[in-house]
Order: sequence, then structure tokens, then C-alpha cells
Amino acid sequence: MKRDEAGRRVRSYFLLTFAISWAAAAAVAAPDLLRGYGISRLTAILMFPAMLLGPSVAGITLTCVYRGRAGWRELRARMLRWRAGWWWALLLLPVLLLPAVLALLARFVSPAYGANHYWMGILFGLPAGFLEELGWTGFAYPAMLEAAGGKSGAAFTLAADLGVLWVLWHLPVSDFLGAAQPHGADWLPFYLAFGVAMSAMRVLICWAYRHTESVLLAQALHVSSTGALVVFGAFRVSPGQEALEYAVYGAALWLIVAVVVRLEGAGLRRPRATIQAA
Repeated sequence: MKRDEAGRRVRSYFLLTFAISWAAAAAVAAPDLLRGYGISRLTAILMFPAMLLGPSVAGITLTCVYRGRAGWRELRARMLRWRAGWWWALLLLPVLLLPAVLALLARFVSPAYGANHYWMGILFGLPAGFLEELGWTGFAYPAMLEAAGGKSGAAFTLAADLGVLWVLWHLPVSDFLGAAQPHGADWLPFYLAFGVAMSAMRVLICWAYRHTESVLLAQALHVSSTGALVVFGAFRVSPGQEALEYAVYGAALWLIVAVVVRLEGAGLRRPRATIQAA
């Protein structure tokens, strides 16, 4: 019964999140579309913060509905949990890995991949990270684990599933992600490559959360991921070249995920007895 209730909570979260986010994005885009114009760049920029209402509102609302004041206090505690030891070093992963990928592409594919240094780009990551993770990590992932009944090895599969849903959530603004927009005929390759990278990053965020139960760390990792893409992302590439950039970056992230799963198993966290015996 408890697992059935947790399953309903998971379904409620995704239905509410997608409904709010996609409706908000449609509301912002409606004036352009009703006038028969394509969506302008300014409108596209405004669609992003509108979509952040979905995971944040759904996460907070469902926490209060299902768990009451105690649940809200517990969520706030996880949002303020900053003692995570070396796990904070993961913030450097996107900052170091993406420029390395771009340097390799610039060397072996095209000079157009030269890394950008748009330092104000970190501001794009702040609202995305701190608002989205109220839902994805604050509510959805713990509820998914609860619905799985604590099955050994479920953590990785659920994290990957959450990554796929996270990528799907971006669909209304998918043609305005990255620098080479609109993507035209290269939209699908770009979106799939974006999905490869972001689903891997979601697994890594979940891995960190499994060890720390810190929503704050998850928020910071999201900020680092989004911020790095804006700060360092190549701005002079074609849509097809940008698809390759995300594909290579995503492949590198999935290699790291493979190492994590190889070392800690599909539970994304070795049992304490195993750790102590090692």
C-alpha cells in the first residue's frame, strides 16, 4: 500500500510539473504564435523562467500536500544541508570537462569549437538549478526510490528514467537551447545529443544525492552544469557542429557514469558493510 501511494505521488509530480511548465511556456509563446510569427528570441528567453514554475511549484506543493509541515521542514533541511565533504568537488566536473571536450574538437574537427568565456552566463544557471531541483531532487527522485520499495540496484535505473523525463520536459524550448539556434534540419540530432548529455548529468546528480541527501548540492551541480554550457559553449558553430559538441560531451559524461556504476553498483551507493570491509 505504501508503494502504491508513493507511485501515485510520483505520477502526480510529473503530471503537475509537465502541465504547469508546458502551459506556462505556451502562454508566453501565444502572442507570437497568434500573430502568425515564429517565436522570437526574446520570447524564447522568457519561456525558460516560465517553465521553472513546473518543478518548483509541483515539488513544494506536493511535499506540503502529502507530508504536511513535517515534510516542508524536512525539505528545507535538505536544501540547507551543506556538509557534503569532498562531494562539492563535483562542481568542477562540468567546468573542467566541457572546455576539454571543446579543446579536442577545436584541435581535431574545427577551430569554430574554440571555447567561449561568457562569464555572465552563470546567471542562466542560478534560477534553473535552484528552482528545478526543488522538484527533481527535492521530491521526484526520493518518491521514485520509495515507490521502488528499496530494491537493490533501482537507484541507477530510476536516475536514468528521471534523466529521460527531464530531457523530455525541455521539449517546448528545445530549439532554443544552445547557441546555434534555431537548429533547422539539425534539430533532432541536436535534441538527441542534448538528451545524452543531460541524462548522464542527471544520473551524476542523483549519485551525489544518494550519498549526501543534500538538495543544496544537487542545486549547485545543476547550476554548474547549465552555467558551464553557457559560459564555455562554442558560439560560432553550426547547428550540426553543436549537435556533435553535445554528443561528445554526453559520451564523456556517460563514461564517468559507467565508472561510477562499476565501482558502486546499480544502487549508486555501496552498502555500509561493503565500504567498511573494503
